[in-house]
Amino acid sequence: MLDLILNLLKDWLTAQDLYSYVQVLDQLPFRAFLAGAAAFAAVIGFGPRTIRWLKAKKIGDAAQFDVAALNEAMASKANTPTMGGVLIALSILGAVVIFGDLQNRYIQLALIVLLWHAVVGGVDDWLKLTAASRPGGSRQGLYAWEKFVFQIGVGLLVGYFAYSAGFAAEEKSLAHVVNLPFQKTYMTAAGPVNPALWYLPMWAYVVMMVLMMAGMSNAVNITDGMDGLASGVTTIVGIGLIVLAFIAGTRSDAQFLLIPYVATAGELTILAAAMVGAVLGFLWFNCSPASVFMGDTGSLCLGGLIGYIAVVLRQEIVVLIMCGVFVIEIASVMLQVGYFKATGGKRIFRCAPYHWHLRMGGLQEQKIVSRLWILSILLVGIALATIKLR
Repeated sequence: MLDLILNLLKDWLTAQDLYSYVQVLDQLPFRAFLAGAAAFAAVIGFGPRTIRWLKAKKIGDAAQFDVAALNEAMASKANTPTMGGVLIALSILGAVVIFGDLQNRYIQLALIVLLWHAVVGGVDDWLKLTAASRPGGSRQGLYAWEKFVFQIGVGLLVGYFAYSAGFAAEEKSLAHVVNLPFQKTYMTAAGPVNPALWYLPMWAYVVMMVLMMAGMSNAVNITDGMDGLASGVTTIVGIGLIVLAFIAGTRSDAQFLLIPYVATAGELTILAAAMVGAVLGFLWFNCSPASVFMGDTGSLCLGGLIGYIAVVLRQEIVVLIMCGVFVIEIASVMLQVGYFKATGGKRIFRCAPYHWHLRMGGLQEQKIVSRLWILSILLVGIALATIKLR
């Protein structure tokens, strides 16, 4: 919105010799900083009253596990409200609407991803919260297949239009290229520097979008189990996404680092910065001992946005390295369930996801969270280093 207002007033401000005083507002890095700061301030400002409202609506007990010792450890969290992700989603939305370019197709699709996942997660959280107040109280959130259908639906929709946006932004585009590790992938005036590049057809691009968005949204959701864990890791990953989005959306930087330049995708820097600001503000209340949990409302939309940004920037592998903690968490659940069914009841881990395996091994919660934060910092550093190894 700010970008649109400046464009409308640019000629008048220039004629009045005033544009030099506000031109910093037209610069992408500064708008990204403002978006992050605004999202952070919004969460900090509205956090206390939102938490009070959620506490007033809190119904039910802490999550139940099939391990008695874990249920005992979780008993202290029984009165901590969830659904705090509404703070994250609305703060990101407000910051992007104010400081982002709303005419940018990638930003428009990002807002759809944000709202779609937040609504689905919000409905799931609300059904869980109010289960005890309904006759029978049998509806403990959305069924897994219901959430999966919604995730596939938004992935198909966004994948189709994001693919089309790649053609619309630039005739000679790398927006659909298959970007592999150590591969030189950039465009010159004469065409791609590497004539052997592969390009994804629409159906493959859409499938990639569905897999990344659904996979990451579920991975963040599974990781959200300890005070500050999911929010801290997401903040770290988000900082990496800011760097990736700015480089991929700046032709000179992308060519220097030999990675795909995706025209107009630099605007996703605003989105990534708003994510970091909102989640960092949420961490203020979510760090141990947590005053609120993000619930599906926050975890689904954050994971969906991470997957969406990865596909648009053509950096799926780099982002998966950044999200190594999320990947480990969801992989541990898949392995546990598969092995349990295949062996008739045997387990690989003491408890899944992996952070509960560590907890049942005797590690304190704060130590687990801190070490997984450190691991995330290392993984983001490694992932960003790989974009120079071409």
